[in-house]
Amino acid sequence: MTEYRTPGKTTLTPDVLLTIARMAALEVEGVSRMIPVKGGVKSLFGRASDGVLIEIEDGIVLLDLHLALEDGVNMRETSRTVQQRVARAISEMTGMEVGRVNVHIEDINFPSEV
Repeated sequence: MTEYRTPGKTTLTPDVLLTIARMAALEVEGVSRMIPVKGGVKSLFGRASDGVLIEIEDGIVLLDLHLALEDGVNMRETSRTVQQRVARAISEMTGMEVGRVNVHIEDINFPSEV
């Protein structure tokens, strides 16, 4: 079987990494929403980063996620699950190494009383 290789390279915009991280975090049970933060990659374009700050140093992805969790979830367990799933999603989808995923719990969503 002959293997064909097309010359060239693939580049990813920071928005791709932000989207992967955001979607992976929101899929974790107990995560309610992302908390927009000022700064990060999208601030270069005058927008908030949808709860994700990202840096790339020597090809290694460094992330800070700002989250709101649901009331009653185990914060430590939920944070660890977010770290694992986000790191795995970025590694599997992009082939890039993830150096750290910091989780910042910014809010708790309590059920509203009627």
